[in-house]
Amino acid sequence: MTVTSNVSTIPAGVSFVDALADGLLAQAGADPMALADATVLLPTRRACRALAEAFLRRADGAALLLPAMTPIGDIDTEEFALAGADDPALAAALDIPPAIPDLHRRLLLTRLILEKGAREERPPSPAQAARLADELARLIDRVQTERLSFDRLAELVPDAYAEHWRITLEFLDIVTENWPAVLAEAGCIDPAERRNRLIAAQIEAWRRDPPEHQIIAAGSTGSVPATADLIACVAGLPRGMIILPDLDTSLDSGARDALEATHPQYGMYRLLDHLGIDASEVGAGQWASIDDRARARGRLIGAALRPASVDAEDLAPPDVDQALDGLTRIDCAGGREEAGVVALALRQALVTPGKTAALVTADRGLARRVAAELRRWGIEIDDSAGIPLADTPPGVFLRLTATMVSEDLAPTELLAALKHPLAGAGMAVAEFRARVRALEMAALRGPRPAPGFGGLAHALAAEEREDLVSWLDHVAEMARDFTGALARPSVSLCDMVTTHVGFAEALAAGDGIAGGERLWAGDAGEALALFVDELITASGTLTSLAGAGWPALLEALMADRVVRPSYGRHPRLAILGPLEARLQHADLIVLGGINEGSWPPEAEADPWMSRPMRADFGLQPPERRIGLAAHDFAQAFAGPEVVITRATRSEGTPTVASRWLLALDNTLARAASRRRLSAGSAQWLSWQTALDRPAADVPAAAPPCPPVAARPRRLSVTQIETLIRDPYAVYARHVLGLRALDEIDADPGAAERGSVIHDALDQFFRAFPAALPEDAVDRLLAQGRESFRRALDRPGVKAFWWPRFERIARWIVEYERLRRTGITALLTEITGEMIFDAPAGPFTITAKADRIELRADGSVAIMDYKTGAVPSKKNVEAGISPQLPLEACIAMAGGFAGVPAGPVEALAYLELTGGNPPGRELSATDDAPALAPLTRDRLENLISSYDDPDRAYLSQPDPEIAPRYSDYEHLARLTKSTGRGGLG
Repeated sequence: MTVTSNVSTIPAGVSFVDALADGLLAQAGADPMALADATVLLPTRRACRALAEAFLRRADGAALLLPAMTPIGDIDTEEFALAGADDPALAAALDIPPAIPDLHRRLLLTRLILEKGAREERPPSPAQAARLADELARLIDRVQTERLSFDRLAELVPDAYAEHWRITLEFLDIVTENWPAVLAEAGCIDPAERRNRLIAAQIEAWRRDPPEHQIIAAGSTGSVPATADLIACVAGLPRGMIILPDLDTSLDSGARDALEATHPQYGMYRLLDHLGIDASEVGAGQWASIDDRARARGRLIGAALRPASVDAEDLAPPDVDQALDGLTRIDCAGGREEAGVVALALRQALVTPGKTAALVTADRGLARRVAAELRRWGIEIDDSAGIPLADTPPGVFLRLTATMVSEDLAPTELLAALKHPLAGAGMAVAEFRARVRALEMAALRGPRPAPGFGGLAHALAAEEREDLVSWLDHVAEMARDFTGALARPSVSLCDMVTTHVGFAEALAAGDGIAGGERLWAGDAGEALALFVDELITASGTLTSLAGAGWPALLEALMADRVVRPSYGRHPRLAILGPLEARLQHADLIVLGGINEGSWPPEAEADPWMSRPMRADFGLQPPERRIGLAAHDFAQAFAGPEVVITRATRSEGTPTVASRWLLALDNTLARAASRRRLSAGSAQWLSWQTALDRPAADVPAAAPPCPPVAARPRRLSVTQIETLIRDPYAVYARHVLGLRALDEIDADPGAAERGSVIHDALDQFFRAFPAALPEDAVDRLLAQGRESFRRALDRPGVKAFWWPRFERIARWIVEYERLRRTGITALLTEITGEMIFDAPAGPFTITAKADRIELRADGSVAIMDYKTGAVPSKKNVEAGISPQLPLEACIAMAGGFAGVPAGPVEALAYLELTGGNPPGRELSATDDAPALAPLTRDRLENLISSYDDPDRAYLSQPDPEIAPRYSDYEHLARLTKSTGRGGLG
């Protein structure tokens, strides 16, 4: 069979655009106009730029008239008007309505979904409708790309499928009945339909009047039916030429018949069938010569990916060795290690002058990590996928301002917005940051204030921070319109966007700098401004939405917008997705993230149709994407120098190597080659490990051992317990003077709850030290409200603490009525201290006893209220929890005013949880009179040991008695000890 001269292929292993440029220059010869007279049809705009750069490289800076280059996949009327101006088909093409802008289409579909969902029992939110609209738009594009009609939905018999198909069919009335009328009213058509019409018009024009100049369709696989028709049309033109990317003409008829959708050559042979030619008719080698290594590499990947039903080709070990030259596989432990290895490979490429390198990956997480790793060398790399607009500083700021107001100034959301670098509220940066920090300390640490600007102002007023109240009023005025819009049950999208942008600009203003100048600056600011402009332009489609749903809707609408920097990226390095990498060239190709689910991607889950439905409807199977990905992988695999990387675990979960790697491993095993893909990987992994290894080991400093003069000479009884359990915490607090801050938006904590309950009981018992009144419960609850007064403004306190206190109040009144018999005096919240001599001088122990009872028989009892865990009797008697025994020591020494010196007969805890039961009395020890003197001896020994200048403050020396939580754990140097601590 003769070779068809106008259909040829450029094999993998050769730079497609460079080979194409060389071939076209050779054809043009010395005629400078011959090249300019040609038209080259390429798959994407990026491919057009790559071919133009290839021509420039070949011209070596000389002036050159380039051919017209048109992207088939992203065509425009002006770009695709290639026929004569008087051609009727072209005139019809110029009358084709414009494509509806993407954001406008999503909003129109969102409106239709909301209208349809309004009749449902649980209507969707605007954000849910927007996400569903995005999926619906993809379905429309998919159906129109395949040139199918939604009218065919009616031909699918609902009874043959699951019940949900009937529901889906009813929902798809949106596109079968409503959508055409909506598009007609807007005067637009869908992008895929417009592309189909433009291509059809061009085909008709060329068939009616074939062009005299050369038309070349290069690099396309014809996966889109309209594109396949265009390629077929070009093949039939007098001067038409088709150049296919990496067509494997070596497949025999058995292999061709066995091709499945997941095979890299499946799409290529479908295109040949559409063109009506056989692979033997395709010219090979006329555009570029391929070296032996690239040829061997192509045979290796071809053998590895051969259909399972076809006998595999036998590869001789020398051929395998030749194929593996310049090919390295690196299996990394995790994503961080993989990013480090890839960054090292790209960085090493720069050592060679003029050498280019590219990471090709479908894993966006890997791409971001590699870009971050390269910054350690000051390298900014060009990522073709760009940065999500929602993750850029202005995009984040716009989202945070929406969340801040919609969440009623919840502490975390408020601080996230106010601490953003763009926030300024018209003030100098340093002054504004100082105000925000002061606001945080005054009102946002600890339990949450009451909602809104009013609740925050109330909390600030309670702290007597009028300066912050006036500043906050200024911010509230900025947000007034936006706050009102969010609170309305129905607001137009236009009003919502304009009020939100107005607030964002006001908050972004600096000292003498307009907010717009800061918010819309740079590539990201321009992209956000374009997004907002499109949103306002299309906002008439949504005239009513609940204000509270705006933040989620904004997130959904921003989700697919990206920002691509216009300059400032490295000229020799790039990060490319598999689609963007088609036809590209680099001296070093790193294929990253080669795991199942990443590359190849998982089979697309269709939210609308099952597999049988798709087949009956006429859509391609989901595996078609895997076949396209396989073709991309095979092309990149044949490059001159290739590094393949994967992570064996992702976030702790084992991963599965790509089916292509497994197939390569099996092929190499069958070839009995001594070499493997992973040869040389150990060196890269060792380099990656060494990246963050310190230059020298720095020995840990000894535990802190301050001079005795700097050590505390006064501690409370609770701090004595801390000295026993975690000496480092005493050092950090009393020697270094460090105090832990409350958490932001903290849950109502046990310590604060205990303080408030203690205060309520103290005030009540002081008011009624003897007999209790008849309405004692009401009186105690009234006192509780007073003690809780400030805290009850906080939602968490009112919801969780107060109901428990009500139960405690009823229980303790009954308990007191029984216990008051035999008590002559009741002292509550009474302070005391005891001073004793120690080697370094007098030492003072202080305490505040919750309750001391003087009984009629002359004995003394000390009680401690516990709203949390109660120490065990074993720990109390062992000196590990010495609070009550130490208070007994102070009482014995006469250290409490009004309590005569003498023995203490009883030590007990009053457990007040408000649960079931609300409270109970627990004895701390069976022999209080004996325990108190023993505790004093232990105390003196403990303090004497810390008066030794060589005694260090260890962190949690005994893990068995270490506290469950310490504010200073992150500062401490932990050591292990087998000895048991305690007083003595």
